[in-house]
Amino acid sequence: MRRSILVTIVVAAVVVAVGLAVAWQVIQPGGPPLTEATLAPAAISPNADGLSDVSAIHYALRRPATVSIYFVDSSGNRYYFRKDKPRAAGPFDINFSGVVDAYTLPGDKLPTTNTVLARVLQNGQYTWVIEATDGRGQHNQISGSLTITDADTALPVLDKFTISPPVFTPNQDGIDDHAIINIGLTKDIPPDSLQVFLISADGSQKLPIAEAVTPIQPGQRGLHEFDYDGGINLGLQPPPNGTYTVQAVAQDRVGQQVSVQGQVSIAMGGLPQADIVLGKVTWSSNQVLFGQPLTFTLVVENYGSAPLRTSGPDSGFAYTSTAQIANTIGQYTQSGAWRVGIHCDTCQTDYPWRWALGKTSQLTMIRDANGNPQYYLMPGQKVEVTGSIVLDKIIASRNPQFFWAGLIHEDVKVVNDRVDPLLVTIVPK
Repeated sequence: MRRSILVTIVVAAVVVAVGLAVAWQVIQPGGPPLTEATLAPAAISPNADGLSDVSAIHYALRRPATVSIYFVDSSGNRYYFRKDKPRAAGPFDINFSGVVDAYTLPGDKLPTTNTVLARVLQNGQYTWVIEATDGRGQHNQISGSLTITDADTALPVLDKFTISPPVFTPNQDGIDDHAIINIGLTKDIPPDSLQVFLISADGSQKLPIAEAVTPIQPGQRGLHEFDYDGGINLGLQPPPNGTYTVQAVAQDRVGQQVSVQGQVSIAMGGLPQADIVLGKVTWSSNQVLFGQPLTFTLVVENYGSAPLRTSGPDSGFAYTSTAQIANTIGQYTQSGAWRVGIHCDTCQTDYPWRWALGKTSQLTMIRDANGNPQYYLMPGQKVEVTGSIVLDKIIASRNPQFFWAGLIHEDVKVVNDRVDPLLVTIVPK
């Protein structure tokens, strides 16, 4: 009885094993992984003229496998189109334009800064090979012939590449706010096929940089300019301070690619943001005796992420007449500088009386690239600004008139305009 049970168990096990083997053969059919492969036509002229530029590659796999497609020249050199790519079972179709992975030739005269990423095959006879290796190590390949004629083999060389300044400060302070990248292109390529990117040190961030408008059209042979402000002019926060890679990639009509790269650093970057706290101005009086000063006091806060460059005169400066204005004391408008201004109904220029954001002793001094000292209100810092103007001119038709304060980002915008206006009467003596 026991023996019969044992025999039954053995027979059942054999049946199960045979069944599994049959099922496995159905799931994983026998034979080499690559069942078929073709390339047609067998002759192309990859020059982007629209005639015989492309061959169609077709292949099929019995089961998942790792696939390589390459071309072998008469000297035995191998040029990869695809290398060790995992693919599922089934048919595959792909166009081949004659462009393969990067390779060099003995006669190449490329700038040492250039890196070839993709290149067209040179004119000549080649053997094409498609090979596959499955997960069990089974391997096979199918091959044929290919002729290349009239190929456009001239690479889109980048013979000029500069980044200036090497350290820029995207904060709209008027000093080194932009990085200018100049790139020389030796060959006409399609528009928008010269692309420039800012890449973070860990490679996780890749930001496009726009080409500036110049007489040279996008893609045209010549010197191209790319202007990068970190996004500040669009009201965006710039990338964090640090060192970045700038990469330029040119691709021609055939599909050849050449790249060049360098480094640029961002420092003191940030979106400049400040205001007159609570929009409040403390005025000395709404009636001022002719020849006496109108005094104001307010508080400015830098609530943004960027330091704010400012210029004089210092808080507390007293203008001795209405005719004495910032320009007459040598404190001219400076692009990117922040100042507090006072304006009035009869003023002939915008905010003629201006003051720095605080006193020099309250500010942080940072030297610019030329070694000149510049003064900044730092992020998170608040400062009181006060000053006065001697009112020594009465315009009868405009007495009283309004005076008000403003926070000015010079040559950018008036950030706070017409703040806390006061109707002031100048009282004759």
